[in-house]
Amino acid sequence: MSYVDGFVLAVPTANKDKYRAMAQVGAEVFRELGALQVVECWGDDVPEGKVTSFPMAVQRKPEETVVFAWITWPSRAVRDEGMKKSMDHPRMREFMNNMPFDGQRMIFGGFEVIVEA
Repeated sequence: MSYVDGFVLAVPTANKDKYRAMAQVGAEVFRELGALQVVECWGDDVPEGKVTSFPMAVQRKPEETVVFAWITWPSRAVRDEGMKKSMDHPRMREFMNNMPFDGQRMIFGGFEVIVEA
């Protein structure tokens, strides 16, 4: 079974093009490092919740949009090595100190796939 990294974050809506450019470079790098698929989704129908929700989870501000993204890897081992290498990759480092969003409010985690249809 494959392995998935999942991400939810809030991006200033005005930074959509900057985020897309960063995500495109990230997708290319992750694919070079073994990822099978990289998907970045710009929130279009993301309701506010009463108890919990994507906007609440990332403390979305009125001028921000929720982004939901994932990377599919062939295995956890490939993911661990790919993520490690990505942190030192020159094309990724150019964004590390100039991210178009608040990385402290990003939610992320790795998931073992248990059903794949």
